This record gives sequence, C-alpha cells and structure tokens, in this order.
Amino acid sequence: MAANKKVSSAEAPEKEQASPILIQMGIFAAILFVSSLISPLFPASFPVPTPVVGLILLYVLLATHIVKLRNVEKFGDFLISLIAFLFVPSGIQLAASLKVLQAEGVKIIIVVIIATIVMLVVIAYTTAGFIWIRKHVFHGNTDIDQ
Repeated sequence: MAANKKVSSAEAPEKEQASPILIQMGIFAAILFVSSLISPLFPASFPVPTPVVGLILLYVLLATHIVKLRNVEKFGDFLISLIAFLFVPSGIQLAASLKVLQAEGVKIIIVVIIATIVMLVVIAYTTAGFIWIRKHVFHGNTDIDQ
C-alpha cells in the first residue's frame, strides 16, 4: 500500500523557471550571429547556409548543457508554430510554375519520393549508430527519461 501513496506537492521537485522571452530571443539572435560569421568560412564548393550552422550550434549547446532547454523552449515553440506561414511564399511560387509542373511533374514527384526514402533511411541508420556509440563507447543509458 505504501507504493501507491502519492507524493505531496510539497515533496515534488520544483520545475525550473523558463527564461524571459527577450532572453530567449537574444540567445537565438546570438547563435544566428555566430553562425553568420562561421558560414562564410566554408569553401565555395561546399556552401553551408547560415541557418544550418545555427541549428548545429544550438544542438551542440543544448547537448553540452551550455544552454538549458528551458532557456530556449518557449521561443522555439513559437518559431515552430510559424513554420506553416513561412512556406506560403513557396506555395505561391509553385502555383506560378504550373507549366513546369505540367511538363516535369512526374519526374519531380519521383525525385521527391526517392529523396524522402533515402533521407529517412540515412536518419534511421545515423540514429542507430549514435545509440550504439553511446551504449558501447560511452557506456551510457539510451533511455529517454534519465
């Protein structure tokens, strides 16, 4: 019966406060600024867009716990909620290019399907590789809840 006893709210660990939204915006702005300095350093034969460098920097900062998730979560959720709005110009451009789609539509669809399958397979094997490395090299727990 003692195992069924609920933990009172006084004994429950307190959740840490999220950072103010201006601080979160500042963190994203700083990461984007640093990534805009790093992006031109790549050779012209292998250009890496600034947002991709920024995503990698943010991942590294979160993975190393330099930046806590609570410091960027609210603003990140806000940006994700805007993602559909950001694709509106692409949809308008697609509608303007209907003649191209009419002539090459089947080829484009086949390429998109093949690229999606290849991407999913590569991501699956990469994730499995990282899990194997964490398990066998770092002897870490691969459970999500730690």
